[in-house]
Amino acid sequence: MSSYDALAASYDALTADAEHARRAAYLIRQFRRSRPPVETVLDLACGTGTIACLLAEKGYRVIAADGSEEMLTQAARKAEPLGERSPLFLHQAMPRLRLGMTVDAAISTLDSLNYLTRTSDLRETFRRVCGCLRPGGVFYFDVNTPWKLRRMDGQVYLDETEDSFCVWRTFFSEKTGICTYQVDLFQENGQGSWNRAFEEHRERAWSREELESYLKDAGFCAVTVTGDLTSRPPRPEEDRWIFQCRKPLN
Repeated sequence: MSSYDALAASYDALTADAEHARRAAYLIRQFRRSRPPVETVLDLACGTGTIACLLAEKGYRVIAADGSEEMLTQAARKAEPLGERSPLFLHQAMPRLRLGMTVDAAISTLDSLNYLTRTSDLRETFRRVCGCLRPGGVFYFDVNTPWKLRRMDGQVYLDETEDSFCVWRTFFSEKTGICTYQVDLFQENGQGSWNRAFEEHRERAWSREELESYLKDAGFCAVTVTGDLTSRPPRPEEDRWIFQCRKPLN
């Protein structure tokens, strides 16, 4: 079973603390400062489409791609009330992104890029994102920091909703730089019993230097890094970095 196949139906309830509205508001503030202006947005690894729908509600034309059919099913249902303003959802893995058009901005939120554990996949993703941006277009993404992923080694996390119970066990390997999440998910089946599913998620702790280097190799310029949802430089003990970079005008 691939990542998020079982979790898709419960994902929104289990990530209620992700502050999607704050993240969307942060991105919109950045878009409004951008020159050239932002009208079309790619949401890369959009998950259940919360950010994509929030941006669409504000008038942006959104293309949202994800590698999980189950997550996209949830996203399409969520977008139904938007009617013609609904994002265009594409079933595409990040390293195989292919839009056939250009956009003004690209985003990727909630550590989706950490899931690219191979250098070749990360570099190819950056190359493809740069290729789908128009000249001067901006790319915003966040990642879990190495400090955070190392700190998660040996931890156990519990999430509970009315109809689901989730146990996360995390292990970090210094050799590979990968944090593995072993997830046991129990979901009520409506018949007085519970179904159990198991998933394994893996996130790589990319260094700031690696990310900056790969972005520049892909063709991006003006790379800046801040703490999460701020304009300040990141602190040494920062859980999440936000990267901003731009495709050159020529």
